[in-house]
Amino acid sequence: MVQTNPFSNLLVLSGTVCKTPKFSQSPAGISHCQFVLEHRSTQIEAGMERQSYVRLQVVASGEQFQSQTQHLYVGQVIQVSGFLNRHESRNGLSQLVLHAQHIERIN
Repeated sequence: MVQTNPFSNLLVLSGTVCKTPKFSQSPAGISHCQFVLEHRSTQIEAGMERQSYVRLQVVASGEQFQSQTQHLYVGQVIQVSGFLNRHESRNGLSQLVLHAQHIERIN
């Protein structure tokens, strides 16, 4: 019998790449691309319009993203789906990060 996790962690966010992607490789040889995605939209909440704005750090790891991320540029509109995780910086500050599982170019 296959057990499934009863807790979901999935986010789909579209927006504009607003910081130049940074490329790195882990000591284990895994390639990483980090960039910031900026989202702006109008949402309906409690029957009223609300402006939504967020900037979120995105990390795309592994060979499957190399061809997609090498052509990312500031101003490009994309949609990213993946899971959220907390990263802690060297100075101890926590940051919410979207770990990409799929990236789609919109323009």
